[in-house]
Amino acid sequence: MGALTGDRQTDPGPDLGVLAARVLFSVHRELFATLAERGFDDILPRSGAVLAHLRPEGIRASELARLSGQHKQVIGTLVDDLERLGYVERAPDPADRRAKLVRPTERGLLQMETAAAIMRAIEQRHAKSLGEKTYAAFKEALGQVARAQSAAVKKPD
Repeated sequence: MGALTGDRQTDPGPDLGVLAARVLFSVHRELFATLAERGFDDILPRSGAVLAHLRPEGIRASELARLSGQHKQVIGTLVDDLERLGYVERAPDPADRRAKLVRPTERGLLQMETAAAIMRAIEQRHAKSLGEKTYAAFKEALGQVARAQSAAVKKPD
């Protein structure tokens, strides 16, 4: 929808939310379609809230919730699903035996490596299209906007 300027309407194009959503959903579609082609056809895009932040050494579910912006209950359900599919396991946290870490299994590590390679290819394609310098500046600016937006909005519990 255009903005009003005096008596005439201007069309500034899609807003930040629309553009960010277009990029996110398109990258998600390509990533998960390519993962499926490479043998990871049992995971759903919603699992990205866990998989995108999973670390080889493991990570607490509370940290996954914080990083993904999802509620702890949502993360718990996603971890349950990924555990059932053989991508992650829960293990005691060596730093605090009362806490649990979500750790990738061998299959989970393979999925992480495959997803990283797919994302590198997507980024290389855009860097080639825009030029390395312009793409690097775009990512830096987008990162600044993401950090500023996150700081401006209270996270869910």
